[in-house]
Amino acid sequence: MRKNSKLTVLAATASALALGLTACGTSSDPGSTKADGGKTDESKALVVAASPSPHADILNFVKDKLAAKEGLALEVREFTDYVLPNTATEQGQVDANYFQHKPYLDDFNKKNSTHVVPVANVHLEPLGLYSKKVKALTDLKPGQTVAVPNDTTNEGRALQLLAANNLITLKEGVGTSAKLSDITDKKGLEFKELEAATVPRALNDVDAAVINGNYALEAKLSPAKDALVLEKAEGNPYANFLAVKDGNQDDPRIQKLAKLLNSDDVKKFIEEKYQGSVVPAFGTPAS
Repeated sequence: MRKNSKLTVLAATASALALGLTACGTSSDPGSTKADGGKTDESKALVVAASPSPHADILNFVKDKLAAKEGLALEVREFTDYVLPNTATEQGQVDANYFQHKPYLDDFNKKNSTHVVPVANVHLEPLGLYSKKVKALTDLKPGQTVAVPNDTTNEGRALQLLAANNLITLKEGVGTSAKLSDITDKKGLEFKELEAATVPRALNDVDAAVINGNYALEAKLSPAKDALVLEKAEGNPYANFLAVKDGNQDDPRIQKLAKLLNSDDVKKFIEEKYQGSVVPAFGTPAS
């Protein structure tokens, strides 16, 4: 039986997450300490914040099938937004998180003065364009509306996907930091900026929407089958990874989890469960 506790974003702030959890570290090795200089019982459960799907699903596979063999006690806490997992990791309310890619983390650390760092890449979720009103890219016409995520990195990523498929034209060189103001030719399309988690719910109200892979899965969409177009996996910088507060990378529990997340068993699980909608990203640098 899973013992996950789902944390949703209502009026809560990070400071309201008084979970009373100890930040990660080690106690068996006297020369190894956690980020705040203290020590933690290595036998304690490693608490990891994760988006529900596919991140928590992958972690729960590790918890149920693999962790005991490595002597790792693992607790998965589900978060439904892109802010609280990092703030909870920074404040030591959880030991690690698994929900994000490097461009997002870099932007988050810069804006929030946090010190979260990647440990090991695990998977890639191709961003996709979805619609309940049109069947093909060529069916999108001037005057129709496309929803995009409103956070800095995912909006830029979404606009690059649209530009790569000739739906818009962007200023040269804007890269993944592209904003709506960087569109030089909208080709008649209108755009609606929404928080990433809410974009799938807008599908009935817009003509198309660019949706992150994990939120597509939560909305019962199959990226491999339902997307009008998906990002290419080859050379993609958006691998999702296990992350910790800087200084906690060498916690033996973290190292055990990183090893398991990059195992052949997890690779097989991802490939069989997601059928190309989520793909392994092992072997590529996480920093």
